[in-house]
Amino acid sequence: MRRQIPTIICFCFGAFMLIQFFAPALTSVYETAVDWTQTIFIFTLFVGVAGMIKYHVQKISRKESGYGYNIVTIAGVLVMALSGLIWGRDEGTPFVWIFDYMQAPMQATVFSLLAFFVASAAYRGFKARNTEAFLLLLAAILVMIGRVPLGDYIWSSFPEIADWILTVPSMTARRGIFIGIGLGTIATSLRVILGVERTYLGKS
Repeated sequence: MRRQIPTIICFCFGAFMLIQFFAPALTSVYETAVDWTQTIFIFTLFVGVAGMIKYHVQKISRKESGYGYNIVTIAGVLVMALSGLIWGRDEGTPFVWIFDYMQAPMQATVFSLLAFFVASAAYRGFKARNTEAFLLLLAAILVMIGRVPLGDYIWSSFPEIADWILTVPSMTARRGIFIGIGLGTIATSLRVILGVERTYLGKS
């Protein structure tokens, strides 16, 4: 019964979510179910935070390599939670100050490093080793030149070429990928609804 009951619940809710698209009378029930998911999300958030704190506390207690970072993580979670609970999240509160002047700059720093990783990946991926790689390299160069003001200054047709590459061949490939993702999503959903896919129940 530990596996049958969750499978039956999953089937009922999955089938309902599928049917409600074709039954406008079930719209109010659907909206209520969506509100329930918000409640479930809050509990899953608590579970996630508790699991994260437990993981870091265990590493600190065992004094594993780099446990100082775990201490910083726990301290950051506690400071943000307490500052939000005590002083609120209005403008001028410590919570907003920490977010604006500590968390946001650190996030910007991490994301700025992605530019170097992208440049490194582009260098390896755009090597003209064969015809397909050469076409990829040529398209990338034309798009990059066409999307900056310098390209328009060199040749006025560069922006038009870049737009054509993005709206015709690139969009065609993206739509193909989106169709594949949609078909994969439908197939996976049907497997879960019908009980064929049960990995979410665990191994036991």
